[in-house]
Amino acid sequence: MSDVRVIIQRDSEREERVVTTGTTAAELFAGERTIVAARVAGELKDLAYAVADGEEIEPVEISSKDGLDILRHSTAHVMAQAVQELFPEAKLGIGPPVKDGFYYDFDVEKPFTPDDLKAIEKRMQEIQKRGQKFSRRVVTDEEARDELAAEPYKLELIGLKGAASHDDGADVEVGAGELTIYDNLDPKTGDLCWKDLCRGPHLPTTRVIPAFKLMRNAAAYWRGSEKNPMLQRIYGTAWPSKDELKAHLDFLAEAEKRDHRRLGSELDLFSIPEQIGSGLAVFHPKGGIIRRVMEDYSRRRHEEEGYEFVYTPHATKGKLFETSGHLDWYADGMYPPMQLDEGVDYYLKPMNCPMHNLIFDARGRSYRELPLRLFEFGTVYRYEKSGVVHGLTRARGFTQDDAHIYCTREQMAEELDRTLTFVLDLLRDYGLNDFYLELSTKDPEKFVGSDEAWEEATETLRKVAEKQGLELVADPGGAAFYGPKISVQAKDAIGRTWQMSTIQLDFNLPERFDLQYTSADGSRQQPVMIHRALFGSIERFFAVLLEHYAGAFPAWLAPVQAVGIPIGDAHVEYLQEFAAEAKKKGLRVEVDASSDRMQKKIRNHQKLKVPFMIIVGDDDMAAGTVSFRYRDGSQENGVPRDQALAKLVDVVERRVQV
Repeated sequence: MSDVRVIIQRDSEREERVVTTGTTAAELFAGERTIVAARVAGELKDLAYAVADGEEIEPVEISSKDGLDILRHSTAHVMAQAVQELFPEAKLGIGPPVKDGFYYDFDVEKPFTPDDLKAIEKRMQEIQKRGQKFSRRVVTDEEARDELAAEPYKLELIGLKGAASHDDGADVEVGAGELTIYDNLDPKTGDLCWKDLCRGPHLPTTRVIPAFKLMRNAAAYWRGSEKNPMLQRIYGTAWPSKDELKAHLDFLAEAEKRDHRRLGSELDLFSIPEQIGSGLAVFHPKGGIIRRVMEDYSRRRHEEEGYEFVYTPHATKGKLFETSGHLDWYADGMYPPMQLDEGVDYYLKPMNCPMHNLIFDARGRSYRELPLRLFEFGTVYRYEKSGVVHGLTRARGFTQDDAHIYCTREQMAEELDRTLTFVLDLLRDYGLNDFYLELSTKDPEKFVGSDEAWEEATETLRKVAEKQGLELVADPGGAAFYGPKISVQAKDAIGRTWQMSTIQLDFNLPERFDLQYTSADGSRQQPVMIHRALFGSIERFFAVLLEHYAGAFPAWLAPVQAVGIPIGDAHVEYLQEFAAEAKKKGLRVEVDASSDRMQKKIRNHQKLKVPFMIIVGDDDMAAGTVSFRYRDGSQENGVPRDQALAKLVDVVERRVQV
């Protein structure tokens, strides 16, 4: 038997090893239980893969991104096997790995129930314990069609071989140039237990699956199209250890407590009435206070940074969006036109930038006016599909804190640097401090303008981003059609990442609108345009902060900053006088003069997450003091009234959490 030489690559370390012909990746990494696959010439392979002479082999750990995908996709197969064992009539859809888990779609007569999910999970545990072997088998198109004749959705996928989309998950089954079927084989007899069309790779056996749980089921259109049949989707999660599974489930429980839709109702902040429509929110008085304070502070900071406020209408003639290019590139995200004025198409605006260009172009501009920073709280409307609308974070009507900066090319780098610094500082003021930056570059299929302009814009943004000293992550092809962008990605209190501010550099819209200014030498020049949304949308930022603080806003943002709790009726007037003094200082202080007992009042306002409770009894009235009760239940007694007011003012002005 001849020998073969292979290179084992681990990060920066390379090890040459001589092995016999037919040696598998599993034998190369024997005893390393956390290795679940191998990467050979950039392609992922099962551990059963026999290595060839001269190949570089990289081990794939189960905890790596690829390892987690393999674990989760293998678990999806186990779930599909369990479903078909319990529901033999079920037809198979697609079962890809997704962030933190997996799903599989099934065509069944009626939706799965919670009891069904319990039974499926129990059967999965039985399959896992059997240690069935995942065995890869190459088949021809004809063989695949013959073997899967009873699976209509698989037959459709076979026709997509090599051209499947990642968007709908089809590429996990037929994303390669050849078709493969994975058999689940009994470890003792080798008998076939179940099979599925799949490109792989998979774990060696079901016993290697350490920990999993089914989460929920939902309806989903086949391959994401409303024109296709409605299937039943089961979601699950799988992790390299039981401890990691528990940590994930604890995280989900905490995230559910923080869900802005739930808190919005509990704290009476906003609602999305069915009578108005999906994705269209109304803010209640308390939510309105938070939003107003957010906007007022942002407005003040923008004025300090030299921005000028503008206002534009909610609807416009379609011709404007023909000029901007949005009807060519963005029509699917816009509401249908309204035909007015003898057949003229009017659109609800999906963005503000074309109107800001018209403000710039309303009169002649001089280089002395640049940079010109225009800012608007502009409400826009985007027709999101019903399946993706989600509370305030994915809405159909929302208000952008939108700025467009017009400057010369010489000013461009400095203005971008100044803008990004301003954006990060303002986000920190709202309590977000953990950031990284993402640089989105040109989509080669969807862009306007020259390659040279895109290259210059991209490199300028890259240098500006690197100056901040934050991690910079590439987002290839993620830019809008008119220019590259920097996105600020912020982590919240429980470690979730949210896309916040975006800064986009645009050489193209000024050209399309023929924007010009008079330069120092009297010539007419085209300005550079910077698009900048700081919150993204006020509604979405509101939701992010609501979840970040779990509803317990710092006092400066809280709708009620302090509530007076009288021990008895005799103390109400004293607290009302205190509240009146506080209001003169701009504080939001209320007095609970209801007939509830004091302890119930305290419980009620704890649920409403009021930052301070001001408690007063006979001793306080006699001494001219109050008692502070904090959110954590601790108390500070005998605080003189003037000091108590000063404390409240200080906490609000410094925007600190209490």
